[in-house]
Amino acid sequence: MPILVNESKGEAGNAWGISFRQGLFNMTSDSGLFRSAEELEARGLKLEGNVWRDEENESAAFLPLYEAKMLHHFDHRWATYDEAGDTRDVTLAEKQNADFVVTPRYWVEKSNVEERLKDKSDKEWLLGFRDICRNNDERTVIASILPSVGVGNNAPLMFFDKEPRQVACLVANLSSFALDWVARFKVGGVHLNFFIAQQLPVLPPSTYASSAAWTDGATLGEWISSRVVELCFTAHDLTAFARDCGFDGEPFGWDAERRFEVRCELDAAFFALYGLSMDEAAYVLDTFPIVKRKDEAKFGSYRTKTRILELMAAMQSSSAAKNV
Repeated sequence: MPILVNESKGEAGNAWGISFRQGLFNMTSDSGLFRSAEELEARGLKLEGNVWRDEENESAAFLPLYEAKMLHHFDHRWATYDEAGDTRDVTLAEKQNADFVVTPRYWVEKSNVEERLKDKSDKEWLLGFRDICRNNDERTVIASILPSVGVGNNAPLMFFDKEPRQVACLVANLSSFALDWVARFKVGGVHLNFFIAQQLPVLPPSTYASSAAWTDGATLGEWISSRVVELCFTAHDLTAFARDCGFDGEPFGWDAERRFEVRCELDAAFFALYGLSMDEAAYVLDTFPIVKRKDEAKFGSYRTKTRILELMAAMQSSSAAKNV
C-alpha cells in the first residue's frame, strides 16, 4: 500500500497532487481579522444563514470562521456556538433541517478568504481535518468536506489537482477504520502533523477507475463517491460539492440508520480494498474500545463490528459468484 506522499520520489510520490495548508487563518496571529456578531451587527450588516452581508455593498460579506471541533466524519455541522460563546453538539432536529447552518465564534471578511485561497482552489468547498487527536478520542483521523469559508489553523486543509469524485473517495478512505488503525501507531503525541498525514497508507487515485463485484457494474469511484455525497450533502451550503460530484438533487435527509448503513458499507469496502480478511477486520474493529463501548451502551452489542463483517461476507460472496 503506498503512502499518501512519498517525498523521496518527487512528483511521482505524490499521486494525489496534494498540498497542505495549516488552515487559512492562525487563531492567534490573525486574530485582528476576526469579527464578532456584535461588531458586525453594530456596523449595520445583516445575518443571512451564517454569513453577514452589507445591503449597500453586495460584494462585501463576512464568512464564518470554522474551527476543528465543529467538524466530524462526513459532517460539517457537528458542533455550533451558542449565545454564551460555548460550543454544543448540533441537535438531531437541526441536522434534519437542510437550511440549518452552524454559528461560529468569529467571522472573517470574504475578500480575506478569497485572497488566501487564490492559486490554491477554485472550488466552493474544502477538505479539512482535525489537527488534535488525543488517545481518549474515539477516532484518530477525522476529515470532512467544508463549505468555502474561513478555517482556523486547528483544522488543516488539503488541496488537490484531482476530480471531485476522486476527492470524495479520498474522504471515505481517510474516514475508514482500516486507515485509522494504522494512523494511531504513527501519531506519537496529540497532533496529526503534515509529516504524519503524508505517511498514511492511502489508496492511489487509479484504484477508483476499476470496479468490484459488489459495485454492480459501476466503478469503485462511482460507487464510493455517491455514498460520500449522500453522507456529506445534508445541507444547502454544500450544494457546490454535490454538483461538482455530479449530483443535481436536493440535500439528503439526515437519517441516522441510513447513515450507519452507508458508513458500514464504505468501511467493509475499504477493509476489502486493503486486503484484510474478515478475521483481520474483526481484530481491527476490536481495537476501537470507545466505538465498542458506545455501541454496547446504546444498542446492547457492538453492532458496528457486526454489520461491517456481515457486509464483508456479502461482498466476498459476490466476488466468489462473479469468479465462478
